[in-house]
Amino acid sequence: FERLIRKITDESKGHVGTGLIGGQWLNRVLTDFGRPDIAYRFATNTTYPSWGYMMEKGATTVWELWNGDSADPAMNSGNHVMLVGDLVIWLYENLAGLKGDPGNPGFKHIVMQPTPVGDLSFVRAAHKSPHGTVRSAWKIAAERFVWDIHVPVNTTATVHVPAKGTGEVLESGRPARNADGVTFLRMEGTSTVLQVSSGDYQFSSPWLP
Repeated sequence: FERLIRKITDESKGHVGTGLIGGQWLNRVLTDFGRPDIAYRFATNTTYPSWGYMMEKGATTVWELWNGDSADPAMNSGNHVMLVGDLVIWLYENLAGLKGDPGNPGFKHIVMQPTPVGDLSFVRAAHKSPHGTVRSAWKIAAERFVWDIHVPVNTTATVHVPAKGTGEVLESGRPARNADGVTFLRMEGTSTVLQVSSGDYQFSSPWLP
């Protein structure tokens, strides 16, 4: 896998050029294997070939061809949304951290695990599930990671609070372990994993530059 990552990094220079098959998994697989930085480069690049290149050229939908501004119009759909691959899923599931639990379909139980990456200083997202709207809004400010979440009524969530430094995770300014509706589960890498019941929470953790 590391050889493949080096090949992608060296040859692509941060440009995405996959078709339908690779595009469905690219960003999520990179993130799952510890390289969200490469996924972020693919998502934010604005030079050819990239999704950002299309936007820079005034596109409001995804072209069928990466060179849709110069290719033969007869063979170039101007609304080929399937070629965006898993980008939108990656934005919700990885950047915002809103994931369904395969063992509890329909967001009855939610997995919330954001991935701060690159120069991002905040992310806000919401998903209208069958049980109500799930919300995630995080920001990095004053060397703290601050994360507001909403878990709908009659649901629960496993929450992975990332930390980049030493210190205890807080919920609304007090130790999360002692907060109502919060149960400490385990430490997982640099994240504190908690089980929470429905409600609104504000978690914060150290985030050193």
